[in-house]
Amino acid sequence: MLKKILAVSLCFSGFFNANAQSDSTKSSPVITGSLDAYYRYNFADPAGKLNNYTSFTNSQNSFELGMASIKVDHSIGKVSATVDLGFGRRAQEFSYNDANTMFSIKQAYLSWAVSDKFKLTAGKWATHVGYELVDATGNRNYSMSYGFSYGPFFHTGVKADISLGGKSALMVGIASPTDFTTTTSPNKVFIAQFSTGTKNDKLKAYLNYQGGKTGSNSGFGQFDLVLLGTISSKFTINYDGTIANVKTAGTTSSWSSNAVYLNFDPSSKLGLTLRGEYFDDKKSASAGAFGSSVFATTLSANLKVGPLTFIPEIRMDNGSNDIFFKSGGTATKSTSGFLIAAVYKF
Repeated sequence: MLKKILAVSLCFSGFFNANAQSDSTKSSPVITGSLDAYYRYNFADPAGKLNNYTSFTNSQNSFELGMASIKVDHSIGKVSATVDLGFGRRAQEFSYNDANTMFSIKQAYLSWAVSDKFKLTAGKWATHVGYELVDATGNRNYSMSYGFSYGPFFHTGVKADISLGGKSALMVGIASPTDFTTTTSPNKVFIAQFSTGTKNDKLKAYLNYQGGKTGSNSGFGQFDLVLLGTISSKFTINYDGTIANVKTAGTTSSWSSNAVYLNFDPSSKLGLTLRGEYFDDKKSASAGAFGSSVFATTLSANLKVGPLTFIPEIRMDNGSNDIFFKSGGTATKSTSGFLIAAVYKF
């Protein structure tokens, strides 16, 4: 893991060093962090089953540490470096292809702002695909969507951010196989994002892509669209739609997700978010291989006390097939549950 990061660093060190020495602008490191924990209870309480097919809340009737994070950012002139560390099961699931440990280097990358319109970044960073984030502080729902859980988590490679003027920008890059910090695979993944928005920022749009080969006769491609809409100072609507095509031994199948987030903030101390998601994996193309579609409804409250946020949440999942379980172990199409989380940010 660290060898790959160091190798990338050496590739760019010549450029960075030349620019850093010619620019006397310095800054102190900026340290931020977060801590989250939760309790989840599925109302069916099925013995030996969790009735959970999404990321980071795979527990039943127990108190769990989500993740403790420490992030350090430092810049000198036009160059900068970021190291983002995570501890806990959330970090472990995020870097699931790495060693089975609760410690993870979530992000570690170097950036060089060649100009005010062009920036290069090399290393490991959280994916641009989708609306939700690995850090609980970045989401209003604590439990995750199916689209997030079966999409990419992170990329390791090189990317360029290009300003197109106004509110529009383009990102393009080449990365190792998705969700691998280090790999011996020669395959590469192409990533891209086009972003734009209105002048008043009340509507923003992000069109995302990742795709590449996974073998001589296999590969994948995923398109994702994120829309952020501000109706008023108290009400916003967000949308995340994705479709992924997977080719295996010459046969192509696909899965898709469409999620809508309705956010209402009656005060600075209280926020409500209703997420409705339709996830279609009837062809068993996702990593979960459901062979089913699922409609999931999640209602979360955000109760804020300074830097601490409490998130009580109710969730209901309904499948087109019997993929969940009742208390006696009988298969069923639907399940529901409750969780409460505490999230602290500094």
